[in-house]
Amino acid sequence: MIKILTTVIFMLVSFATLAHGNETHNVNKDKQAIVKIISGIKYGWEHGDGKPFRENFLDFKGARYIEGGGQNKGLNSLVGHHVEPEKDAMDYLKLDFNDIEVNFEGDNFAWVIADTRVKGKVKKSGYEFNKSGYQTFLFRKIDGVWKVVHTHSSSRNHQVKK
Repeated sequence: MIKILTTVIFMLVSFATLAHGNETHNVNKDKQAIVKIISGIKYGWEHGDGKPFRENFLDFKGARYIEGGGQNKGLNSLVGHHVEPEKDAMDYLKLDFNDIEVNFEGDNFAWVIADTRVKGKVKKSGYEFNKSGYQTFLFRKIDGVWKVVHTHSSSRNHQVKK
């Protein structure tokens, strides 16, 4: 009887461990997918390339993307009036996302906050900027694929911490 009870307990513990390990694996896999999307967004901003946005953003009626105090209504506005034209207007643009914190709400929704740092130089005026702040991304998992459904960035002149 003790052997049977021990075997049953061992099997239950093994199953619970396996099930928990799989949940952790899925969270890690989802987190990696989201961080990869954010890396693509960084590339898109720096190179004036709309492709990472078109591949990873959900384009839907009512979509709003907040950047630099302005609002882009829909994906075409963000890419066509903000991402791609800025490449031609800048001598350089350098964007960093650090301390990326991914938070999941159930299986199909995630929100991300990251520290941002953006540096650049405007061709026409020679104005150089160095800003730091925060970026928020909202994601929805649709048909097994994470899509950005909203972004909001806020930054100000970078100050060195004393």
